[in-house]
Amino acid sequence: MAELPEAEYRRVWDRFYEDFDFRPSTSSSEWPSIKEPVASVTWSVTALDGDPEYERLDRLVEAVEQGLTLCAGPQGTLLALDWQHTSYRFAPHEVGGTGQPAWPLSPYPDGDYFIYLSEDFRYGSFGHPWEGSLCLFGEELLSAVSGEVDKVLGSPIRRSGKAEGPA
Repeated sequence: MAELPEAEYRRVWDRFYEDFDFRPSTSSSEWPSIKEPVASVTWSVTALDGDPEYERLDRLVEAVEQGLTLCAGPQGTLLALDWQHTSYRFAPHEVGGTGQPAWPLSPYPDGDYFIYLSEDFRYGSFGHPWEGSLCLFGEELLSAVSGEVDKVLGSPIRRSGKAEGPA
């Protein structure tokens, strides 16, 4: 795992702002704060509020980390972006296991925007701390994890950036 050097940090964030039309805001009128990709699903994380032992949170984190690891493949790397803080490049197969460092950040947006991205920005996650949401995008990632995330968080609030209707 390596911190992104300043020049690369700026380049990656500039591209993220442009590609996703990132508009950070605490105002609900500005949400979801990114242009959610066509192949995306967004869930509210409020289902985790009544989870005092963090069992559902642990299941969510495990599912997303496993999906990202699968998508990255054995030699792939990911970007872990923490808005206005240190961001990282890491190999998912080299973190989280016994004797390995922990994953940088979390898919759960704990107080700031937490973002995982493939190097080509094709798949990843966007955790929105003020909306209390998690957006996963990319067909391969969604195929790998959306069923488990549905079990943990319930029905999505948006698909491909469009609000879900009542069940």
